[in-house]
Amino acid sequence: MNFNLSEEHIMIRDAARDFARTELLPGVIERDNKQEFPQELVKKMGDLGFLGVMVDPKYGGSGMDAISYVLIMEELSKIDASASVIVSVNNSLVCYGLEAYGTEEQKQKYLTKLATGEFIGAFCLSEPEAGSDATSQRTTAIDKGDHYIINGTKNWITSGGRADVYLVIAQTDRDKGSHGINAFIVEKGMKGFDIGPKEDKLGIRGSDTHTLQFNDVIVPKENRIGVNGSGFRFAMKTLSGGRIGIAAQALGIASGAYELALKYSKERKAFGTEICNHQAIAFKLADMYTDIEAARMMVMKAAWDKDQGKNYDKSSAMAKLYASKVAMEHTVEAVQIHGGNGFVKEYHVERLMRDAKITQIYEGTSEIQKIVISRSLIKE
Repeated sequence: MNFNLSEEHIMIRDAARDFARTELLPGVIERDNKQEFPQELVKKMGDLGFLGVMVDPKYGGSGMDAISYVLIMEELSKIDASASVIVSVNNSLVCYGLEAYGTEEQKQKYLTKLATGEFIGAFCLSEPEAGSDATSQRTTAIDKGDHYIINGTKNWITSGGRADVYLVIAQTDRDKGSHGINAFIVEKGMKGFDIGPKEDKLGIRGSDTHTLQFNDVIVPKENRIGVNGSGFRFAMKTLSGGRIGIAAQALGIASGAYELALKYSKERKAFGTEICNHQAIAFKLADMYTDIEAARMMVMKAAWDKDQGKNYDKSSAMAKLYASKVAMEHTVEAVQIHGGNGFVKEYHVERLMRDAKITQIYEGTSEIQKIVISRSLIKE
């Protein structure tokens, strides 16, 4: 086992860290307060290759591996999880889905722009009645020969108001259950495609989250991804990779909170000494660091599995389950270490605590991860 990062990986990590500290950090609290989408920063991330990290260079991507991707995600998430979730969705769900399952024409038309940041992508699976139960799609796509007509509603869509390209999961033949589901490429501006109001969220408030309405939207047949009936498998495999991105996001949130807590504990004095010298605080720091390091190993293992061409369904689910748990628990501890200062926005940890919660919910709740893991264990 080799736990050392390559020189290339260190360079990539340091570039992401520098961008996060110099570009994302200024204004991050204001963006959170105003629920402001970081439009210019997204463009800069596209220029740096962060929006098409693993995409083949022939389609405009950076051609890097999954290890590089999680290193980038961790560093961005330490500072601004709203920005990092845009990167995660664009990479893990949209670019991956198109590169792995799209036609050459679809890749040339859409992937080349998504990988460079010219376009932003959104992944549309969740509905009012279909969150964890992804087979219960109420959105329909009726086959009309040379096109489909899509009707339905999608909820909680990241980048929902800002995206240019939407990958939409819809039911074509209800009698076939999961085998009657398809995935489609829908473009912003298609007639009948309406974007609802922006959600007012607890955390990741700088990311753009909307409900989407599809009212007799005509989608050309060539915009279907994969063979007829393959949409559910497409969604599940795409989400497996997405879990690596969200696990890395959770890791970054936890790691960012730990770094702030450690720094604060060395500066704040109580009872005549820095609070890090009090066992109550020192032990919190020890627990935080240990759990974060364990989460990092799990995230890296899932990314490594993906890079090696191994089945990463179980390892990605475990990484997301554990890293999100660590993020939630230790952002709370970071606030505790900061005391009263942790409860105000100036010190950043309260925002990290709010951002952490969503990592236990989106791209498969923690309960769903346990189902994935247990089923995998039983099959082995």
